[in-house]
Amino acid sequence: MSRPTVSASAEPTAPRYPTAAPDESQAGALGRLAGTVEWLRAELAQAHALSDGRTLVELATGVLVERLSCTPGQAVRQLEDLAEQAGLSTLELAADLLNQASRDQIADIARQFVAAAAEPAAPSVGLRLRSAEVATLTASDAQAVAQSILEHALKPLGASAVALWAAHADQSLSLVGSAGFNAREPSRWRHVPPGVPTPARQALNNRVATSYSTLRAASLPSIGQQELSGGRLAVPAGTGGRITGVLEICWAGPLPEQPQVLQRQFEVLAQLGAAALEPHSTSDTRSPSRPQDPRFTELLELSDGLRDPCLVLQPLLGPADTPVDFRIAHLNPSFTDFAGRPRNLIDGTTLLEAYPLSAEPAGLYEKAEHVLATGEPFRAERMTLTALVDGVALNTQAAVSMSRQGSCVVVVWRLSEGTPQVARLLQHAQRLGRIGGFEENLNPRETAWSDSVYDLYGLSPAARPVALDQLAAHAHPDDAQSVGRFLRTLLHHLRPASAALRLQRADGISRYIRVVAEPVLDHGGHLTAIRGAYQDISAQHWTEVALAATRDQLAHTEQHAAEQSRLALQLQHAIMPPSRGPLELHDLRVAVRYRPAETTHKVGGDWYDAVTLPTGRVLLCVGDVAGHGIKAATGMVALRNALRGLAATGAGPGQLMSWLNTVTHHLTDNVTATAVCGIYDPETRRLRWARAGHLPPVLLRDGGALTFPDVQGILLGATDQAHYEEGEMLLESGDAILLYTDGLIERRDCSVQDSISRLLETARSAPAVSDPAAVDRQLDHLLLHSRADTDDDTCLIGVNVR
Repeated sequence: MSRPTVSASAEPTAPRYPTAAPDESQAGALGRLAGTVEWLRAELAQAHALSDGRTLVELATGVLVERLSCTPGQAVRQLEDLAEQAGLSTLELAADLLNQASRDQIADIARQFVAAAAEPAAPSVGLRLRSAEVATLTASDAQAVAQSILEHALKPLGASAVALWAAHADQSLSLVGSAGFNAREPSRWRHVPPGVPTPARQALNNRVATSYSTLRAASLPSIGQQELSGGRLAVPAGTGGRITGVLEICWAGPLPEQPQVLQRQFEVLAQLGAAALEPHSTSDTRSPSRPQDPRFTELLELSDGLRDPCLVLQPLLGPADTPVDFRIAHLNPSFTDFAGRPRNLIDGTTLLEAYPLSAEPAGLYEKAEHVLATGEPFRAERMTLTALVDGVALNTQAAVSMSRQGSCVVVVWRLSEGTPQVARLLQHAQRLGRIGGFEENLNPRETAWSDSVYDLYGLSPAARPVALDQLAAHAHPDDAQSVGRFLRTLLHHLRPASAALRLQRADGISRYIRVVAEPVLDHGGHLTAIRGAYQDISAQHWTEVALAATRDQLAHTEQHAAEQSRLALQLQHAIMPPSRGPLELHDLRVAVRYRPAETTHKVGGDWYDAVTLPTGRVLLCVGDVAGHGIKAATGMVALRNALRGLAATGAGPGQLMSWLNTVTHHLTDNVTATAVCGIYDPETRRLRWARAGHLPPVLLRDGGALTFPDVQGILLGATDQAHYEEGEMLLESGDAILLYTDGLIERRDCSVQDSISRLLETARSAPAVSDPAAVDRQLDHLLLHSRADTDDDTCLIGVNVR
């Protein structure tokens, strides 16, 4: 059948070539080159679209040839005429014809979408799906399939990227195709090990399409998670009841609504991608890319019968038809990795991925390349095999043989029993403990070191090991006696010994090491060898030095703090003893109680004063300096003495508070305080008072208790100038006044107002002021029933008016 020609009315149109430079507005050769690359990229995309459209038209032409029994040329003209009469493009009509003829899922989805949609453009769904199907059938690899699915079917739905994952029986995933991501992203997600909870893995576990409103909110790792953190949809893909992989669709924004028709479209697209996933999936984890070659199958069966570990390597050829690496195509049942890793981490990878250090000269890779090129078998009774696990080189010795079998290289090695476990434990123990072993034979005189000891001494692996009798020459002179005792105990007394010393290396670096050794004796009790280990304890030594310095500094700090607290306490007790006998000041009887804090480091700045002034009036005051320690104690002394001196001027309490605020602000070292000050006139029995942010005094009269009226006044030291209101109260015989600091009432779980209310209740229940000793009993009663829990100083003054 001759190949029909697509007319100019079919979409997309043929490419148009530019008559001028691709981008003449860009200056310089680099700009012209960039414009040319962009133009060629657009032309390539247009060519792909044209090819897909031509294939779709050819399929529809075949349908008309079969139904109308006409020639291909007549079918093409008939298709164009029908499209013109229906008002559709040739591609739209071709898609409709295929939908009617095939009656498959794509046709069903197109009919459902037309029935549910109100837009006349709804039939384009069939065109998009048919175009994606045609591009999938003609695609050369899975990457092209992913690009086709994105361009033809998903971008019209608002999707930004797509990924095709192949699922393997060991629960790992491999990325076989992607589109819409940056150039670096696919290489980072080429292989996803088992156990990583990606959206694709969740879809496989659930065996249904799994969606996430945003990938960021789901907190799942996946391809493109930095740039495309929006909605994700993972749809299982497979045929014949087998799930072979996952189609993962990515949106830049949140996941859009998904009616049933759209869900069906995504399922069909996943089935289209399943054809590309088929070569990458397998039910046999031992050979994920096993060729369908009877001779290769025989080779695998032969290797499975070997009792020693066996690898079958397939060469990966480069442009020059030379191997650039070997893929580990098969591991026999006896295979055990000498580094102790599970076989699924080795099978299917390349030789340089699994054993990167095999690329060293005369290593495993070089020998395999030689065997492949020449066909000469390789045998070695003792060959060093090296693997990297967590950045640590694990070495072992093994008998290795290689031979070429067809296009493959068969590698067989024989490890000593327990080598993987012993090597893993020994190497990790040496790395974590910074330990290296040594053995010194006396006849003949030979010394063997592990690699860690060479690093400890700062020597290359090719250097000659240092014998024990030369240890003193490499140690600090001050450690000569320790080395001598160590050697005498070990060589003469034939007992195990250990020593700590400073190792002086040739590069000028000193290391603190510990050496431990034991003698090896023959049957006659004669010394034949010495075995031992070196350990780098430099970090431990400097840690001990730092801890010792820290302990000394802490002890000094504690001693200094204790001395400060002791001085503050002595100063406080010298000014205000905890208990003081009653004072008789005219017709007032004054009793004082001072209760220090329970812990010495909380020595506070509470203070009080009660004294007769030169004017005959009586000064009554209580204050509290903020903070604790020596600073609060010295501040208390300064304010107390300053107020006593200022009161001798005869000024009223408001003026005294104003002056004392100026003293606090300018003449003390950043001190703030509260205070209440009262001036009592015995002739008139009037008490004038003012307060600076302090708790109000309490008046006890006729069995009742109430606080003084509120007067305004800011705390001392807060500002350089302040005004303080005064209050005045006429006292009567039998009245009692309480002045106190916050240590008497303050609680962490109560407000200040509630604490004052409880104080008033306690004061009402105190003994009545019926005799001169009643004031002392009142103060003891208040201290006994105090419910304060702040462990602060408490200062309490009781004044009884006779």
